[in-house]
Amino acid sequence: MKVTQHIEAAKGETLFSFEIIPPQKGKSIQELYDNIDPLMEFKPPFIDVTTSREEFIYVDKGNGLLEKKLTRMRPGTLGICASIKHKYNVDTVPHVLCGGFTKEETEYLLVDCHYLGIDNVMALRGDAMKDEQSFVPKQGGNDFAVDLVKQINQLNCGKYLHDVMDVDNKANFCIGVAGYPEKHLESPSLISDLKRLKEKVDAGADYVVTQMFFDNAKYFEFVAKAREMGITVPIIPGIKPIAVQRHLQVLPQIFRIDLPEDLIHAVDQCKNNADIRQVGIEWAIQQSLELKAAGVPVLHYYSMGKSENIKQIASKIF
Repeated sequence: MKVTQHIEAAKGETLFSFEIIPPQKGKSIQELYDNIDPLMEFKPPFIDVTTSREEFIYVDKGNGLLEKKLTRMRPGTLGICASIKHKYNVDTVPHVLCGGFTKEETEYLLVDCHYLGIDNVMALRGDAMKDEQSFVPKQGGNDFAVDLVKQINQLNCGKYLHDVMDVDNKANFCIGVAGYPEKHLESPSLISDLKRLKEKVDAGADYVVTQMFFDNAKYFEFVAKAREMGITVPIIPGIKPIAVQRHLQVLPQIFRIDLPEDLIHAVDQCKNNADIRQVGIEWAIQQSLELKAAGVPVLHYYSMGKSENIKQIASKIF
């Protein structure tokens, strides 16, 4: 079932969803299940599964020699999606990236998704690799998220990259894309960023999930400006609770977001990470209550594979 169909079926009721990351290769999937289990009582209609960028590692070859190798530390996105879909009877949303994938590899992934009965995909450009100053597309890959949306939409129309064939079983993916209430870190302005979002929607995107934010006013302003620009698809707010002291530095640095002074002050008053975690939970509860009262279609939580704080938040909202 498509994300947009779940939203329509809810008839104005705010839904609960969350996002997980695959375990590192060599680790058991059971820990992931153990963190999903406590959240299923809130009846998520869909669960997002992220896709990691590839990265370079250095393999010791002996005699002081190191060999530089390209690898992906958290593979398995599609396998996890299929496993969760089977185990919990819930829709899954694999994240599909431009970065690190050719158009052919993307097409093969989408064909696999279709065969597995996966109806939704999140189309993202992806971040730069750790040793890159800026994003570099893979040769033969999609440069931007809008290009990826176009490719997925073409597949929905039965048009493959190189093959001319009669298609009697077309894919019909519901396409999600990212939105940035405080603009993408590479964008010169919010309006410029919204123009890029409009391009993605015009290319076939069906819904938007926002980057995390900690001031609901930023979300409401973003939605208002998006509507003024003619973006009519659902815009789902993404919520992440503060959990440790270093989030005050790391989150603004990585995501170029502002943290409210009241939140900063509350965290600074804490004596340990347990207290900070509770502040993060309480802040996210207040955010969620206000957003739900405003009628947002879904509250989407960035769990990073850990469920304890998300469960405490959701228990006060749903």
